[in-house]
Amino acid sequence: MGTVYSTQRTNTRANPAVMNKANELGGRVRVAWGQYEASSLSADEVIEMFTLPDGARILHGYLAHDALGSSTTLSVGHAAYKNADGTTVALDADEFKAAAASTSAQKVDICNTLALGSGTEIDADEDGYTVTATLAGAAGTGTIEVTMFYVVD
Repeated sequence: MGTVYSTQRTNTRANPAVMNKANELGGRVRVAWGQYEASSLSADEVIEMFTLPDGARILHGYLAHDALGSSTTLSVGHAAYKNADGTTVALDADEFKAAAASTSAQKVDICNTLALGSGTEIDADEDGYTVTATLAGAAGTGTIEVTMFYVVD
């Protein structure tokens, strides 16, 4: 049986050692939390929850909500933004969690797989990267919370 090394471990084993980014090794975990109190919020509304800074590496997160009403769904994604090169990136309503029923109160993981953004490093201009929740299916009433853990330094 052999031994293989991650990119970050390879960097530290190099001679001379190659520095890893702080958002890869030794960084401080930060939290972003947003809450919205919906009162008959119309279907297909986008709620801007918070903005992450350029260079943030997303670790994981949660979506928590009340029972919002029959036929309602929630997804978590991002608003349109400009990357560091100035190129516009389109809104993606389900980057971190595909739309799922929000008819009963629950707390679910978001950005919990590579395909759903775990480990994503934000490439945004000085305006940052806005995380959103989108209500669909029907009008909804209740509390919606999004929490994300990330590292920058």
